[in-house]
Amino acid sequence: MPLRKSAVKHLLLAISIAALAACAAPVPRDAGAATLAAAMTDRPVVLLGEVHDNAAQHALRADALRRLMASGARPALAFEQFGRDRQTELDLARSELLPTGITRVNHLIARGGGAGWNWDFYRPYMQLALDYDLPIIAANLSRADAMRIARDVDTPHSGERWPEWFAKAHERAVDIGHCKLMPAAMLPSLARAQIARDQTLTHAIRPHIARGVVLLAGKGHVRNDIGVPFFLTAEERARTVTIGLLEAQREPSGEHGRYDFVFTTPAQVRDDPCAALRRNLAQPPG
Repeated sequence: MPLRKSAVKHLLLAISIAALAACAAPVPRDAGAATLAAAMTDRPVVLLGEVHDNAAQHALRADALRRLMASGARPALAFEQFGRDRQTELDLARSELLPTGITRVNHLIARGGGAGWNWDFYRPYMQLALDYDLPIIAANLSRADAMRIARDVDTPHSGERWPEWFAKAHERAVDIGHCKLMPAAMLPSLARAQIARDQTLTHAIRPHIARGVVLLAGKGHVRNDIGVPFFLTAEERARTVTIGLLEAQREPSGEHGRYDFVFTTPAQVRDDPCAALRRNLAQPPG
C-alpha cells in the first residue's frame, strides 16, 4: 500500500533527524562562552536550549550572546517566556519613552505578561535586545490556549494526527518531566499541549529566519527529534543549529544525541521538584 504524502514527509524527516543525531557534537565539559558563541555563528537560526533554573547556564548563554553581538550579528531574540498573544503589548511598550536600563526592562516584562518565570535569569537577554535594537519575539503558546488544547481535542493544533512514535515520544517526555506522577490518562493531553507549543515556537521564529534568530527555550523544545526542528522545512533546518545546555550527571540516557551541539554545566542546587509536585497533587482541589 503506497504511503500518503504526509507519511512520506514524516518518514524522510525521521531519517534526517536520525542522521543529525548521529553527528551530534559534544563539547568539552569546560568549554566557555567563546566556544558557545562560535557554535551560534554556525547557522543564522539558533535554537538555544536550557534547564530553566540553572544559573550557570544562563550566565554562559548571556556571555555568549554578548560575544555574538560584538561579532556583528543582529538576530531577533525569541522568548519562550512570552505568549504570542502579548506581542502587540510588547511592541507598544517598547515604543514608549521610558528611562533606559532596568526600569525599561521591567516595564517590558510586565507588559509582556511574563509572570511565573525567574526574570533574574532573563533580564540580561532583554537588556541585550534593547542595547542592540534587536526584535523581541513573544514566541510561546499562551497559557490559556495551552489549557484549551490539553482539554479539547477539537481545538486548532490538537486535532492534528502525528506519527505514533512522535506522539508517544512526547508522552514519555512529559511523563519524565512530571516525575512519572501524572495519571497515564492525562499524558496524551499534556503531550498535545507540548506539541502545540513547539508548533507555535516554530511559527514565531519563521518570519525572522532571513535576518537570523535565536530562540531562548527549554531544552526539550529544541530537540532534533521531537522539538521545533520537527516542524521546520528541510531548507529551514539546513539554516538551523540546535544547542542543548545540559546538567552534569542529570541527563537521561541518549540526551546528548538530541542536539547538534551539547554543552554540559554543573547541576543547579535545588529542592527536589518531584517532592513539590507530589505535595501539590496530594492537595484536594480548592
